[in-house]
Amino acid sequence: MSTLVVQIPSRSRLRSSADGAEAVASGLATDYSYVSSPDGLALEAQGHCAASLLPKATTVIAVLADTDVSWHRITLPKAPAARLRAALGGVLEDALLEDADDVHLALAPSAVAGLPTWVAAVSRRWLRTELAALEKAEVFVDRVVPMSWPDDPPIGHFAETEVDPGSAAHGIALHWAHADGVASIRLQGGLARALVPAPAPAETRWSATPGAVAAAEQWLGGPVRVMAPGQRLLQAARSLWNLRQFDLARRNRGTRALGDSLRKFFSPDWRPVRWGLAALVVAQVVGLNLWAWHQRNAIDAKQLAMQTLVKATYPNVSVQDVQRDADAVMQRETQALRTIAGKPGDVDLEPMLQAAASAWPADRPPVDTMRFETGRLTLTAPGWSDEQVGQFRSLLRTSGWVVEATEGRLTLSRARPGASS
Repeated sequence: MSTLVVQIPSRSRLRSSADGAEAVASGLATDYSYVSSPDGLALEAQGHCAASLLPKATTVIAVLADTDVSWHRITLPKAPAARLRAALGGVLEDALLEDADDVHLALAPSAVAGLPTWVAAVSRRWLRTELAALEKAEVFVDRVVPMSWPDDPPIGHFAETEVDPGSAAHGIALHWAHADGVASIRLQGGLARALVPAPAPAETRWSATPGAVAAAEQWLGGPVRVMAPGQRLLQAARSLWNLRQFDLARRNRGTRALGDSLRKFFSPDWRPVRWGLAALVVAQVVGLNLWAWHQRNAIDAKQLAMQTLVKATYPNVSVQDVQRDADAVMQRETQALRTIAGKPGDVDLEPMLQAAASAWPADRPPVDTMRFETGRLTLTAPGWSDEQVGQFRSLLRTSGWVVEATEGRLTLSRARPGASS
């Protein structure tokens, strides 16, 4: 499953967010650093480009800079899921620099109510604007993760940073993540020395960008592992954190997955597949039409054979009648010949009485009354038990008769061809 990790440009703090400057800054920040990985572990490609040119991937993860996330340690309040965000705002109201409604909050993975936990705080308007800018370019972010988070053992990462916003000069900053929080401090001055214990814990993991290695080793007095920005992005993507919570949680993954699948299907790489499916559909349609044509010819041949037989057997019948319904003509003419010969047909009274007599129970008296219509014979049978009616019906069924029993009457008729009793 391919993964795309995108670095969200650091939030501009030159102007107040009230005048919409953040939205403008986000719109101008069209250059994104990114890395891609086939499995989330190995780095496959990296670069900088506009949002619309970012490579496609199964999963997209956005990473926030260290300075864009603040961290707060609280005891997680016991509140229903629908009211948890409001409860967090109440607990953190005095600790936040902005109004609680203007801050997006996210809980640590596996947070448990009633126990201490970490809460990440981000500017809601800024983060929403950044996500909207990516979605406008059809880059749909599945997870938002911080670059650093409170961790133990500590992690110290040295990286180049602007000395002043808009300046070409660069300094070195230390991003210090430990059990008590996350801090980003420049090496110039004594604040970094005051923040980092001396000596630092032996298990501390130190790293630095290639441009900051020399300064980091001089500051630490020892070797530092080199970690390029792309490698750090990929490392952050493996975090269990996900800042897309509460009102920023993903709710349209199914729709987006369908849209991604459709875009992939209609991409140039899938053109052979589309041609193959089109050829398969055409072959199916042609095959069905050929089969229907074959079946129609077989039916027409059988109808022609029947019409020929009827014409040969009954030469006096008009051609129009034979073409209209050869089967009905044959039955009618056969019945007429039988009548002339004095032989009863299957739907006449005599064969029906003989059939009824052959199955009549020996312990039942003769029938009192009867009613005959062509093809139907109704006999009175008062006092018959269900067993006698069942036996009467089963004996006649083998000869092709159907027996209906209703309110002391038995009605015989010929079973329709293909009908099941």
